Amino acid sequence: MTAMLAAGVPWPGAVAVSGGGDSVALMHLLAGWAKRHRRAPPHVVTVDHGLREEAAADARRVRRWAKALGLKAQTLRHKGPRPTADIEARAREVRYRLIGEWAIAKGIGAVFVGHTRDDQAETFLLRLMRGSGLDGLSAMRPVSPYPVPGHREIELARPLLSSDRAALREHLWARGIEWLEDPMNGEDRFARVRLRKLLPSLEAAGLSSARIAGAAAHLARAREALDTVTAAVLMRIARAQDGAMHVDRAGLVSAPREVALRALARLLMAVSGQSYRPRFERLERLLDRLSDGTLGGGATLHGCRIFMAPARKGAFGNGTITIAPETGRSPGKTSKPKRVP
Repeated sequence: MTAMLAAGVPWPGAVAVSGGGDSVALMHLLAGWAKRHRRAPPHVVTVDHGLREEAAADARRVRRWAKALGLKAQTLRHKGPRPTADIEARAREVRYRLIGEWAIAKGIGAVFVGHTRDDQAETFLLRLMRGSGLDGLSAMRPVSPYPVPGHREIELARPLLSSDRAALREHLWARGIEWLEDPMNGEDRFARVRLRKLLPSLEAAGLSSARIAGAAAHLARAREALDTVTAAVLMRIARAQDGAMHVDRAGLVSAPREVALRALARLLMAVSGQSYRPRFERLERLLDRLSDGTLGGGATLHGCRIFMAPARKGAFGNGTITIAPETGRSPGKTSKPKRVP
């Protein structure tokens, strides 16, 4: 918490509590930290997804536990249809959206979540199974932007990333603190559950959660280095003008491929106003067309039009690429491209 506050994470924050061991432990730890340091207590927020009949009762128990600690708690309820496919991802989207909207309305600048080193390892393996690249395999950050578009006022804080799930439960058990076990955590239809059951075998073979999380941290440092190089390349090859981005084609395609892909993604995000990157396969195809000179009449991607600028209008001569908002679509809330992140 000392490091997070020094990095500018606002307090008091909200702690998202599902009732599981990790989030309950985080609620107790943050409440204790705030009391010892004479700071305002954290807010508590829990979400009733409506996925189980017991969800409302679980939310009431979370509120009761929070009240016993002297904390104010809020239950947010999802009122839309229940997801029937990709339930984990949909529930996550609902949870973050509801909490984000509530936090903005309350003027809360940080949401604290109970992700642990075990979650770090599981996320790495899940993304490895799905063929993710460097960014996907990189470690979750202790502090990161809120994972929902349009919620830039909020940060996501993960103070337990160096803690083990088992150690947190031992901490609760030793103090007689209750927590909930979600029955969905035992259902093999979810990829994370199947993977979690494999982790003891991996650990026995020498591939522990700590080692996996360490590998993710190494990749995170590599990502940071690439981000620094990408920013330097963009300073040299891109210029905002007349509501579009103008790019030096030669400078872009001559950069190392990973850097070029990152630069192109950032340019598309800046023009479209989107907070997420384009699909990787389509991004690669666009870069290939720019590299081999087959862009022809242009292309569209991520809410943008990409075309070769007329020589007389090219900010970088006759090799200038223009990235402009796609016809009929505006880049976010403004007609001007955002500064390249």
